[in-house]
Amino acid sequence: MELRHLRYFSVLAEELHFGRAAARLAISQPPLSVAIRQLEDSVGARLFERNSKEVRLTPAGQALQASARRLLAQAEEAALEARDVAAGSAGRLRIGFVGAMLYRGLPQALRAFQAGHPAVRITLAELNSGEQIAELLHDRLDLGFVHTSRMPAQLRQQLLLVEPFVCCLPAQHRLARKRVLALDDLREEPFVLFARSVSPDYHERILSICAQGGFRPEVRHEVRHWLAVVSLVSQGLGVALVPHAMRRSALRGAVFRPLEHGVAQSEAYGVWRAGPANVLVERLLQGVVASLPG
Repeated sequence: MELRHLRYFSVLAEELHFGRAAARLAISQPPLSVAIRQLEDSVGARLFERNSKEVRLTPAGQALQASARRLLAQAEEAALEARDVAAGSAGRLRIGFVGAMLYRGLPQALRAFQAGHPAVRITLAELNSGEQIAELLHDRLDLGFVHTSRMPAQLRQQLLLVEPFVCCLPAQHRLARKRVLALDDLREEPFVLFARSVSPDYHERILSICAQGGFRPEVRHEVRHWLAVVSLVSQGLGVALVPHAMRRSALRGAVFRPLEHGVAQSEAYGVWRAGPANVLVERLLQGVVASLPG
């Protein structure tokens, strides 16, 4: 059974006249008659009673008429949805992000994107970089925002932002009085750090920064999210090295100071699956780039 057969059947069921139905369909009568016979063969029942005076629906034809209308309407709806998705005006986006993206313009970009694409359904999941890569590979995310440049061959990436690490201190800490800190200032301080199991890249990056200062940090607390890092620091439980964007978290009790000599940088990447271009992914990435803090 083909959609073409159902369309021909539906028009003939309305007109009950082969000549008028053929004219509506912009075909001649013989192809219409052939299509109706093929449909009857496929269904296994006669759908029309026809003689030299009239054409009438059989009970089987009457039963099929309502179903044919529904199927044709669903097919048209599916075609419209496919065209809208291809044009980028409808569809869905499943987005993963690391917490620092909340302070790098992601919420603003999402708000602007949603205003321009109200028919697009967006779902968000805060995940670390490794989790996002796994979800992308299993087609459970369409776009990720991560901190690592190490990507499987099945994924594509775009560098979005490079920013320095800064030191996060309790507001009452003795070092908070200084405008700029040297790494050596932190030698004896307890650290709050991203857990290695959550973000091995960041864990190693921060240990490497401390190594540049000639010491290995005393790690007191390990957490899963940057906001948790800043929150623990604000409660006086240690110091931390965090991406510059975290200054915008505005948690009371935490202050941020730049480090001398512009030590290692924090990077943010947009990541998506290789393959046919997804216009929604492309447009959202453009919006994120436009919303990045200067």
